[in-house]
Amino acid sequence: MVALAIVVARLQYLRSIRTIESRDAHMSSNTLHVRLYAEKDEEDVVDLWQICFPNDPPWNAPWTVIDCKLRVQRELFLVGELHGRIICTALGGYDGFGGWVYHVATLPRYRRAGFGRRMMQEMERRLREKGCSKLNLQLRRWSDAALAFYRALGYRVEDRISMGKRLG
Repeated sequence: MVALAIVVARLQYLRSIRTIESRDAHMSSNTLHVRLYAEKDEEDVVDLWQICFPNDPPWNAPWTVIDCKLRVQRELFLVGELHGRIICTALGGYDGFGGWVYHVATLPRYRRAGFGRRMMQEMERRLREKGCSKLNLQLRRWSDAALAFYRALGYRVEDRISMGKRLG
């Protein structure tokens, strides 16, 4: 019963996004309200990430990411709100030496309207204020559009090998 209610709520949210007039996607990025994540945003953020990251591995389940981020540097969990709806996110981290950005996501219908750029600019500003002098990010190989987006923002592919190990 609870699962059915969740599915119905998600469908209602997705339908409500579709009813926003298409002109909203072409409005200036200045109309985007970038703010800190609040617990009331969970459902919208989960829906956004499930749309934007449909092939994420189980350990990147939206609820897991949200829970982890709220425990560490929650001030670097940003959402972008347009007309009362969460349409984009960006998460950041800083260890005192270097910074990372991840889970940069914009609902597909709002892409190429400057909202992702606005989220990245705000994350860069916040990390710079913490003393971060270099920001890093990783992309999955299949993400040509994301690669072009970050290149347009001044990011460059570096001669590195990315390695990882699951610790739990």
